Amino acid sequence: MKLYYHPLSTASRSIMQFCADAEIDYEPVVIDLMTGEHHSADFKAVNPNCLVPVLDDDGWQLTESSAILKYIADKYHSPAYPGDLKERARVNELMDWFNTNFYRDYGYNLIYPQLFPHHKRGSDSATEATIAWGKQNCRKTFQVLNDVYLAGNRNYLCGDEVTIADYFGVAIVTLGELVGVDLAVYPNIQRWVNNMKQRPSWSAANSAHDEFAASMQNNQFVGLS
Repeated sequence: MKLYYHPLSTASRSIMQFCADAEIDYEPVVIDLMTGEHHSADFKAVNPNCLVPVLDDDGWQLTESSAILKYIADKYHSPAYPGDLKERARVNELMDWFNTNFYRDYGYNLIYPQLFPHHKRGSDSATEATIAWGKQNCRKTFQVLNDVYLAGNRNYLCGDEVTIADYFGVAIVTLGELVGVDLAVYPNIQRWVNNMKQRPSWSAANSAHDEFAASMQNNQFVGLS
């Protein structure tokens, strides 16, 4: 298998960590997002959406990180994607929730407009309003994640065993480290993130992200507080 990715890509990091944990080998192909390589003609032929990651399994290509995680987990019969119908449905539910209810406001309304010029709106006031809207909505979704999906002392989203929902979700949640989102007021989320960071796969998949977050610490951003 070949994986087109970038080490700072949130969607790529989830696949990288899962494969590292499960000891699944793939051929890495870095697409340099910082130089715009994802908009090149060569990469458009791989993914016309000009996004990473893309999985190429012997010439058969698949986009979207959620779909890629499910495919790889199924291909290698990973217990992280359980076979029981209801257990699998719960994993699917959480991945869909992160991808829609959570990531939309968190990534595209709160975080990305603060980091990347091409995510800013048409005016400063429109950008500020977008960030404020994202902050307001993210407070609600963070509370649901903390009080419902991670209630009690469970180690992971679906109980005491890690699933691909955890790899998918933690990559999105830790995106907030780039703008200094403080998880102290969400103890269940903080515990879960720490559990995922303590897995031996974390550094291999997230070192570039961690270095980038550290480099942003002296900047002033809007968080959730």
